[in-house]
Amino acid sequence: MIWYPYAQMKHMKTPYEIVDAEGVYLYTRDKKLIDSVSSWWCMVHGYKHPALNEAIVSQTKKFAHVMLGGLTHEPVQKLSQKLQEFLPGDLDYCFFSDSGSVAVEVALKMALQYYMNRNDTRRTTTLALNHAYHGDTFKAMEVGDDEDYHFVLKAYGPSKNVVHIPTKIRALEQAFETHHETLCCFIVEPLLQCAGGMRMYDVAFLKRARELCDQYDVLLIFDEVATGFGRTGNRFAADLVLPDILVLGKALTGGYIGHAVTVANEKVYNGFYDDLPAHALMHGPTYMGNALACTVALKSIELFETQDYMAKIRRIEAISRREMSGITDSRIKDVRIMGGCVCVEVYDPEVLKGYQQFAYDRGVFCRPFLNFMYAMVPYIITEDELVQVFDSMKTWFQR
Repeated sequence: MIWYPYAQMKHMKTPYEIVDAEGVYLYTRDKKLIDSVSSWWCMVHGYKHPALNEAIVSQTKKFAHVMLGGLTHEPVQKLSQKLQEFLPGDLDYCFFSDSGSVAVEVALKMALQYYMNRNDTRRTTTLALNHAYHGDTFKAMEVGDDEDYHFVLKAYGPSKNVVHIPTKIRALEQAFETHHETLCCFIVEPLLQCAGGMRMYDVAFLKRARELCDQYDVLLIFDEVATGFGRTGNRFAADLVLPDILVLGKALTGGYIGHAVTVANEKVYNGFYDDLPAHALMHGPTYMGNALACTVALKSIELFETQDYMAKIRRIEAISRREMSGITDSRIKDVRIMGGCVCVEVYDPEVLKGYQQFAYDRGVFCRPFLNFMYAMVPYIITEDELVQVFDSMKTWFQR
């Protein structure tokens, strides 16, 4: 029996069974659906992309996977080199893992050990945001701040190692004034907090965070698992403000295979590069640097660059603003748009009850959660397809 995610199995609605997928479409046995959420935001090139398919097949003919412990291979070497060229600043050192949650764990472990390697055992506190979501593994949950996902941690009581703040500059400054002697890092989903409610905030907050991290010698971590590769309207928020550690996943492989990377700058890397064996990063996911994942990631980045995906995202944002500008209803609290993300927040989650089936009947797959109706579409979507998604959202409030 399948145990499905984020669902009370006793009362769960039967999931839609997908028998095929191509472009932006999912196919059930009797329905053609636009995937308006890109399979949890990862399928940026859509489904069954011929170039990505060929990349996978080509590598499979050689080998699917070998461990990185004592071995290496061309796909992981090429992807590391490509990311070094592709990412801003000196984000040059790639540690691969098999999911975004694990990559966040690696980032937090790096930050803690960075100071341990300097014999600074005071710095054990992580600064994070209210409404944060960084994954469902345990340290990722600890720095998260959403009881809908992480209420299990109540069993341990309040964490002594994490401080949460709102995305307000004064709160940020006060946190550093109070806790700077014990802070090892500040971790954020930059500009767009996704699972926490598609909450959007200004780059000025990140710029001030960078200044304070420099002032107090604290590492800045950007979790761009969801926001990276254009979702905020920027290639990466790291292009605007440079972190010390960057976490990527989801769209890294075009959604084809679960894989992620934690990328450190030279300062962090040099904090581990030492004659002492104890200063090594003792971490090693089995599937890190998987050859299939690295091969398809290389092709995904190539498509992103050569087909001007940033122009596609600007077009999506322009259409989104045009189509959603007139939506008003007393039940709607806010409409937010940033890059390739649109969110309609309602006051009462009961307002969205039944919307998934309503959209399904109109040829759109969506997955609203709590009091958030949203779209994060594949970047290859056409204008007509995108309008169809928004028509479904608007019609729900016009009934």
